Amino acid sequence: MLLLALGLTACASMNGIEPVAVLRDANSFGLPPVLEGPSGAVPVASDWWRDFGDEQLNALIAKAIADNPSLKLAQARLTRAQAATQLANASASPQLNAEGNVSHQQFTKNGLYPPPLAGAVLDTGTLQLSGTWEFDFFGKNRSALDAALGAVNAARADAQAARILLASGVARSYFQGLRLNQQLTLAQDVLAQREATRNLVQQRVDAGLDTQLELKLNEASIPEARGQIESLQEQLNLNHNALAALVGAPIVPEMPVQKAYKATKNIAFMQTLPADLLGRRADISAARWRVEAARQDVANAKTQFYPNLNLMAFAGFSSIGLDRLLDLGSVQWGVGPALRLPLFDGGRLRANLTGKTADFDAAVESYNATVIDAIHEVADQLVSLKSVALQQGHQQAAQKAAEQAQEIALQRYKAGLGTYLNVLAAQAPVLNQQRLGIDLAARALDTQLSLIRAIGGGYQPDISVSQAITP
Repeated sequence: MLLLALGLTACASMNGIEPVAVLRDANSFGLPPVLEGPSGAVPVASDWWRDFGDEQLNALIAKAIADNPSLKLAQARLTRAQAATQLANASASPQLNAEGNVSHQQFTKNGLYPPPLAGAVLDTGTLQLSGTWEFDFFGKNRSALDAALGAVNAARADAQAARILLASGVARSYFQGLRLNQQLTLAQDVLAQREATRNLVQQRVDAGLDTQLELKLNEASIPEARGQIESLQEQLNLNHNALAALVGAPIVPEMPVQKAYKATKNIAFMQTLPADLLGRRADISAARWRVEAARQDVANAKTQFYPNLNLMAFAGFSSIGLDRLLDLGSVQWGVGPALRLPLFDGGRLRANLTGKTADFDAAVESYNATVIDAIHEVADQLVSLKSVALQQGHQQAAQKAAEQAQEIALQRYKAGLGTYLNVLAAQAPVLNQQRLGIDLAARALDTQLSLIRAIGGGYQPDISVSQAITP
């Protein structure tokens, strides 16, 4: 019977339906497959933000991870995927059901039942157990379970990716707030410098040493400085609101005003990135698991073309008249196989397989695109990190020269060889270099945060795809 059934399945053919997408490996991306030395080492700790040594930042990230709705949504999706796995696993197990029913009915006079049952009004009852067991000859249940497991692992990786993204977002917003605080303090110093210059020019005008032209030129710079202060204050308030939204709280503590960034994380970068390092990115791991889930969906769709064999059995009591329901004469039982064989289905099975194959192709190309984007992202951050370090060196040299010029102007003023206007004029380049220094320090931190996230953000998968796939 089984051989005959296999022969008849030729009526529903899967010929010509094959995936076209190719899963790219490390070599195709130009990445070395193995890193010399301890390649399993994680370059970033899972709680990397603690390395900055800022307890307020630690508290904000801890609160964000505990209360953020996005993480709770990711956890809910993971729970939903786990439930689907349990459902798929249940399909492979024997099913046992209990049934009991009682009815008060009139039997038809023109049916199967002879008198005195015909036309009588009697009670009937049934009490029995029934069970089914589907033989998974072609791996239908196993492939469904593997697909569900792939979805669970993808959801778990997505949850970790959301956690990493949230932590880096909080840190980025926090450091941006520190930058704005420092820029606001510096802008107030600039305003004080310009007002002092204006006052000196006013004194010189009153003494007939300068004209109204010099006075108006200096006065024009004061509203500009005040506008810059207001703009920075607006940015600071907006940043404060954004940080509160990330943390999931209406109010977050005010960020301290710091003269310079003291907590920085220096990351030793490489010219090339090994493939196993990219494997520690949660988004790549999730994309790879989706490929495996889609592969198992294709396998499951193919098993639909084969016969489905179930073993069915029941045993219990059934009687007309409840007083005899539990008599030995009311015992009934049965056992036997049930075969479902696809013959002509109007193309339903082929359409289902075509759709699942297309889903697999999409998952493969999504994985390839995710890896390409990851390589691009890491390469960009490595370039920026190196460039910012060089820019900081040039800026520090320029600031040192400006500070030396200001010191010379101050010494000349004290020696009676120059005016205090010369001192204030020499202060302007110093303030400008300090502003550039704050921006570069903030950019260095932001680039380091981006690189931390790009190389995985401390993600450590519970199980690798290669370990989970059974041949």
